[in-house]
Amino acid sequence: MKETAPDDRTRALETAHDAALRFLDSVAERPVWPRASLDEMLTAFGGPLPEHGVDAAAVVEEMSVLADPGLVAIPGGRFFGFVIGGTHPAALAADWLVSTWDQNSGSSTLTPATVAMERIAGQWMLEAFGLPATASVGFVTGGQLANFTCLAAARHSVLARAGWDIAEQGFHGSPPLRFVVGTHRHGSIDRAARFLGIGRAELTIVPTDGQGRMSPEALDQALVGAEGPLIVCLQAGEVHTGAFDDFAALIPLARRHGAWIHVDGAFGLWAAASPGLSHLTAGMADADSWATDAHKTLNVPYDCGIAIVRDPADSIAAFRTGGDYLIYSGLDPWDVTPELSRRARGVPAWAALRSLGRSGIAELIDRLHANAVAMAAGLRTVESVEVINDVDYTQVMFRLGSDEATRALGAAILVDGTAAMTGAEWEGRAALRCSMSSWATTPEDIVRTVEAIRGLVAAGSPAG
Repeated sequence: MKETAPDDRTRALETAHDAALRFLDSVAERPVWPRASLDEMLTAFGGPLPEHGVDAAAVVEEMSVLADPGLVAIPGGRFFGFVIGGTHPAALAADWLVSTWDQNSGSSTLTPATVAMERIAGQWMLEAFGLPATASVGFVTGGQLANFTCLAAARHSVLARAGWDIAEQGFHGSPPLRFVVGTHRHGSIDRAARFLGIGRAELTIVPTDGQGRMSPEALDQALVGAEGPLIVCLQAGEVHTGAFDDFAALIPLARRHGAWIHVDGAFGLWAAASPGLSHLTAGMADADSWATDAHKTLNVPYDCGIAIVRDPADSIAAFRTGGDYLIYSGLDPWDVTPELSRRARGVPAWAALRSLGRSGIAELIDRLHANAVAMAAGLRTVESVEVINDVDYTQVMFRLGSDEATRALGAAILVDGTAAMTGAEWEGRAALRCSMSSWATTPEDIVRTVEAIRGLVAAGSPAG
């Protein structure tokens, strides 16, 4: 077996540092979308398992060179696809240290430094969002697991209120649970429900308006006669339009029926941290649980989702584990999420929050919103382009006159390489969605993107 000496480690780290800077220095001008397919990448990295090992620095250099054509310029200023943030400098550097320290951050007794940073990061987020300071905060992989974690606590709690102990009795035979969602909920809500044993046919779906906001009147009607365990899922930031449910109207309605109220705020929860945008989240703090991501609006590296539960006892009831070899010390990370062993994914969030401060967080969010407003304004000057959402937050959705032309334009944008944005479907029609999520986006990036789209539309091929 080939041994790795300290100087081998140093050379490998130096090589990785050089490769990282090369990549970051290239993002301003490289094509935003990958230039290689998955099959090409499989060929580049594949082949039989090598018989003999290779020097660590050589492996890192080979990896960086081979991967380059298959990388997306997500850290740059013109990646507008899905809802993916860039990486704030402090968070990126902190993430390198997370891997270097290699702390198994489930237990505060085992790894007090990283658990402390995560706990403080959670407290700072609660403060920024205006949520209860005593809530539990669990760091998970992303919005999907954050929603699942919150809804697992919700299921346990509402069944317990009905006299059913799911930890002891299981789900089979439990009192019927009503799971209420909006028409334009994110798919991760349905997936979380499936993980929890709740099928699509069991969902109560409440109509939404033209921007995806749940109708208070429709929710009131849906809850008439509701008895027994009840969970209502609301939304802070519809993934296409960026719209926010009317929490001040909806939460009291659900509360009157004894519901657990969950808010899916993967990127929208952060609006609460901006004095200029916090009106979008008015009343949100009265819910029972909230899910968000730090790798979206806060711009930390993947993966960093956050599950927030008002009463830590509900988290503990759903997730605290056993094991005679585990050491318990108050409220540990493994008490509030499904994981035991994991990396200290909350440390980059601490670094980003510490670097930005309250005013910097608000400025970042305001800038993302301003970029969305500027993008929408620019797109409205392009012939045949229709912006189809109210740009209240960070999302811009647009289309051309036909589905075929819209999809063709989307494909042409990715081939052009100036920017990246992803396709969507809204009210049965094709659309393109542009998400403003990166701290690195500048006004010049907006101008370049609009002009590229203008040129593609003028060329005639996508317009149909």
